[in-house]
Amino acid sequence: MRNLTVIAPVLWGTTYLVTTELLPADRPLLAGTLRALPAGLLLVAAARALPKGAWWWRSAVLGTLNIGLFFALLFVAAYRLPGGVAAVLGALGPFVVAGLAFGLLGQRPAVRVLAAGAAGVAGVALLVLRSQAALDPIGLAAAAGGMVSMSFGTVLGKRWGVPEGFAERRQALLALTGWQLTVGGLLLVPAMLLVEGLPPALSWANVAGFGYLSLVGTAGAYLLWFRGVTSLPPGRVTLLALLSPVVAAALGWVALGQALSAGQLTGAAIVLVAVLIGAGTFKVGKPTAALKVATAP
Repeated sequence: MRNLTVIAPVLWGTTYLVTTELLPADRPLLAGTLRALPAGLLLVAAARALPKGAWWWRSAVLGTLNIGLFFALLFVAAYRLPGGVAAVLGALGPFVVAGLAFGLLGQRPAVRVLAAGAAGVAGVALLVLRSQAALDPIGLAAAAGGMVSMSFGTVLGKRWGVPEGFAERRQALLALTGWQLTVGGLLLVPAMLLVEGLPPALSWANVAGFGYLSLVGTAGAYLLWFRGVTSLPPGRVTLLALLSPVVAAALGWVALGQALSAGQLTGAAIVLVAVLIGAGTFKVGKPTAALKVATAP
């Protein structure tokens, strides 16, 4: 069984290009709301199921950690920090996930994963960090808080797995992803109205951008991400998120003509090697089953 989780951070890497070229300027909370809420409602409708029992509060917790709180803190960090600083703090996620997985799941982190995480942080720093980067305390706290929030959501998602009572795992994943996105989107609505006010009139380019981010970059990406979170070791899954800044930089070079220095290319290469080494193989099925490389289909 091929690991499709790697596609999720690749899709997230397209967010920067779509946001800068197609979405209204200075409306990150609007973007977060229109990414999460329509996608969540669509997946819930497709699954045709509401939470039952403990999954009411579990989906609320996961939706808050993975979507609502994470997107809101990401918004604060985006306004108060250069993107490179926020990306480097986000790259520390594998270490936080490893610590939480040890405490909550009893899973001791593999040395290979930790070494790959350290290399990944160095690679992301070379790729996106600039010497003139400012260090705003509130922005740093928001970026760190967003990373910790997503890390908690990843580990709890692994601990709780998928809801029971569905004929197929695919339908359970549709429901689980839809519940989380809906909760997160609903939490973002009042924050959006309070901070940004009512949405502006949207152009067709805006509609196309929001449509792509909601259907592809959120519904599709998070469905694949939660598929991996609930079935694969959390430390290795989190390493895959390091691919997002690499994809964003590559698209900036190809589509926007943004130059990449030798240092940035070196950083991208380090990230790719780190992901390949740390998250490239997963055990599937029984412990004696063959290891398979995690690649996109």
